[in-house]
Amino acid sequence: MHLLINILNESWQLLLDAAVYILFGILIGGLLKVFLSPAYVAHHLGQGRYSSVFKAALFGVPLPLCSCGVLPAAAALKRQGANNGATTAFLISTPESGIDSISVSYALLDPIMTVARPLAAFVSAMIAGCIENTFNPPRPQLAMAADLSCAVDGCCSGVDCPPAEHAKHHTLPEKIRAGMRYAFGELWGDLAGWFFIGLLLAGLISALVPDDLITNYLGGGFVAMLLMLAFGIPLYICATASTPIAAAMILKGVSPGAALVFMLAGPATNMATISVLVGLLGRRATTVYLTCIAVTAVVFGLALDSVYAAYGISAKAVVGQAGELVPYSVQLGAALVILALSVRPMVAMIRRWFGKGAGVSDNGCGCDGGCGSK
Repeated sequence: MHLLINILNESWQLLLDAAVYILFGILIGGLLKVFLSPAYVAHHLGQGRYSSVFKAALFGVPLPLCSCGVLPAAAALKRQGANNGATTAFLISTPESGIDSISVSYALLDPIMTVARPLAAFVSAMIAGCIENTFNPPRPQLAMAADLSCAVDGCCSGVDCPPAEHAKHHTLPEKIRAGMRYAFGELWGDLAGWFFIGLLLAGLISALVPDDLITNYLGGGFVAMLLMLAFGIPLYICATASTPIAAAMILKGVSPGAALVFMLAGPATNMATISVLVGLLGRRATTVYLTCIAVTAVVFGLALDSVYAAYGISAKAVVGQAGELVPYSVQLGAALVILALSVRPMVAMIRRWFGKGAGVSDNGCGCDGGCGSK
């Protein structure tokens, strides 16, 4: 009983530190859904061997999609004319980062890790996309018509409705409300269950794992990076849920570079999505995808450890300091809001696990049918 209380207490402290930043992240994610349409993104990803890769990598960094949720989005982009390199870049940068995971990284980790994570995601996406388009140059093709339907309520298809006319259909407050419905409905609904699993695992690590056990094997260096790769690549975990686990690891003595490898490799790959990637991109592109993730994660992990060592910064000492800047009353209020918003998705996840949600679809990766968030 005492052990269970310790685990829950550690998890609760992490939730308090992260809650305000989670709310901020999902709010921005909802606004991106309404104001940054897939049609606009797809328009920029079909032309240019390397410029399309740059745009795809850049577009993917803030989007809140997990490694399973990004697959249908990438398939849609490819059908709309995105080349293989751009599709590969989008598939890497999107699940490895996101406005939600960036905000939680700032809350639970530190500013250096917060910057390193999306930077590494962008660079690995650029490298993989450029390699793919170098050896398999995009062929001129007629892009399929993009999905121009209204992102607010589907009031029109956009085909026979000019943008100037459609702009009159919805006011700014209506668009914001639609974004908030998506943010606190579908987006957090897809994310909540896995985030709380991440919190409990982090509490379990904090309460059970001896400091010297992790320090001996994952304290830093090339071998520690390889162990994190071996652990992270086959595992399904979204970027936001990986953050509290990484924070708990760092507090136990894991080097920040090794933790970064876990946060890059875990969200971008899992056994369920690798098989889908072979069908979507082909074997060579999938090999490039996995190799670039692995190599870039290790290189950035080693570089990050060098930065901390060069400036004499202790990652363990600064983890979670951003959460301390928020008054406790605000932290508590945000945590209670998160818990209230999570009741329905958590119940739905539990029902699926016990086979009672027969009417709920499952895509085989552990997400529900939407799987829209990281």
